[in-house]
Amino acid sequence: MTKRRWPVELGAVIRKEVRQTVRDRRIMFMLIAAPLLQTIALGYAVDFNFENVPTLIVDRDHSQSSRIHARRLLADGTLLRKPLEGDALAALAKLQVGEAAAAVVLPVNLDRDLLRGRPAEVQVILDGTDPNRAVVVASTAVRYFGEAAKTLAQQRFARLNVPAPPAIQAIPRIYYNPGLDTSPFMIPGVMTMLLVITTTIVTAMGLSREREMGTLEQVLVTPIRPLFLLVGKMAPFLVIGCFDVFLVLTAGVWLFKVPVLGSPWVLVTGTLLYLLCTLGIGLLISSVSKTQQQSFLAGFLFIMPAILLSGVMTPVLAMPSWLRAVTYANPVRYYIEIMRATLLKGAGFADLWWRLLALFAIGCAILIFATLRFHKRSA
Repeated sequence: MTKRRWPVELGAVIRKEVRQTVRDRRIMFMLIAAPLLQTIALGYAVDFNFENVPTLIVDRDHSQSSRIHARRLLADGTLLRKPLEGDALAALAKLQVGEAAAAVVLPVNLDRDLLRGRPAEVQVILDGTDPNRAVVVASTAVRYFGEAAKTLAQQRFARLNVPAPPAIQAIPRIYYNPGLDTSPFMIPGVMTMLLVITTTIVTAMGLSREREMGTLEQVLVTPIRPLFLLVGKMAPFLVIGCFDVFLVLTAGVWLFKVPVLGSPWVLVTGTLLYLLCTLGIGLLISSVSKTQQQSFLAGFLFIMPAILLSGVMTPVLAMPSWLRAVTYANPVRYYIEIMRATLLKGAGFADLWWRLLALFAIGCAILIFATLRFHKRSA
C-alpha cells in the first residue's frame, strides 16, 4: 500500500458511510430532528425557578398582625396559599399526601409578643422530598421574617427616640446570569447530554450492525487500514454532530435567550474535540460488542455515569474528593465547562486551553485504543 493511495481509500469509506447514513431515515431523524425536539422540550421542562408553591397557613393567633404577615409572605408569588381546615396536625397530613409543599405556623400571642418587644418564633414545615423546592421556600420565609423583624426593631427604636444600632447589609451583584434564569444554565448541559447520547449510541450500533449483516467482513478483506476505516466511519457523524450543535444553539438563542459572548472558534474547536471523544467511545464499544443489543447496553453503561459525573446538574466541587478525581477522565465534564464558560462568560482559548488539551488527549487515546482493539479482533 503506497502513501499516495490513502486519500482515495479514506474517501471511499467516507462516501460509503455518507450514503448508508443518509438512506436510513431513522438514523437521520435520531441524529438531526431528535436533538432539536428534545432540546426544546427539556428547555421548557427543566426550570429551577419555583413559583406558586402550594403552602398552608396555620394562623393560631387570629390577630390583625398575623393576617398582615400572612398576606405579605404570599405577596411575591413564590408561595400560593392553599385552603386548610384544622391545625398543624391537619397541615402535616396534607404535606404527607402531597397536597401542599410547606406549612407556615403563626404562633399564639404573636401580636401581643411583637407589641411588647418579645421574641416570637414562626414555624416553617417543609416537604424535603424535593430539596430544591424546600430550599426556595425556606429562604423565602427566612428573608421575609428577617426583614419584618428589622422593620419592627427600627419602629421600636423610633418610638423610644433612640438611634438604631448600625447594621451590615449584603448587596449581591450577579455576573454572567443576572436574572438567575434556568435556561442559560441548562441549555448547554442539555446540548452536551444529547450529543453524547446520539453520537455514542449511533456509532456503536452502526459498526455492530455491519458485523451482524456480514458487510464488515467484506470491507476487511480489502487493503484498507483499520485506522482509515474507523476515521471514515466517524467523519459523517462528526459533520452531523457539528450541525446539531449549530441547530440546537440557534434554538437556544432564539427561544431561550441564551447569550453567545465568546468566540465561535472556541465553540467549534471544543465541539470537534468532544465529538472525537464520543465517536471514539462508540467505536471502542462496537469493537468489543458482538451484537447491536450489546452495543446499546454498553453505550448506556458509559453514558449514565458520564452525565452524572460531568457537572451538568450538580457541581463537581460538591462531590467527594475521590469521586472528583474520576471526573478528570470524563470528556463530558470538559465540554460542559467549555460551553458554559464560552457562552455565558465570553471565555477564550487562553482561559480554556487546558480543557481543550484534555479533550484532545482523551480523544486521541480512545481512538488509538479502538484502532488497536479493532485491528486485533479483525485479525
